[in-house]
Amino acid sequence: MKIAMPTENGMIYQHFGHTQQFTIYEVEAELIKGKEVIATEGPGHAALADFLAMHSVNVVICGNIGSGAKNALREKRIELIPGVTGSTDDMVVKYLSGEKMGNPDIECTHHSHEQ
Repeated sequence: MKIAMPTENGMIYQHFGHTQQFTIYEVEAELIKGKEVIATEGPGHAALADFLAMHSVNVVICGNIGSGAKNALREKRIELIPGVTGSTDDMVVKYLSGEKMGNPDIECTHHSHEQ
């Protein structure tokens, strides 16, 4: 399984659609087998969903996210856990421990542009 988080300086970046990089964790039997930070190939909901699908990501843990990005991830069958803050390392451990996290109802609505 692969878990991705939009990242800036080791922390979950809070604007999904504008992230410049993702930290991707490879997990096997609830153990972290690998971690890499990968630069995105451009902003935008569909481009980021395609990028994550290309990297075989199963789960996205993020902060704020708009409905367009939610829909794009849903279309790629990527599980989404929005409304999370903190360091990526801490949040992947929290996720793997089964701890409740995030807020599924969070939605960024302050976009002044189309993506």
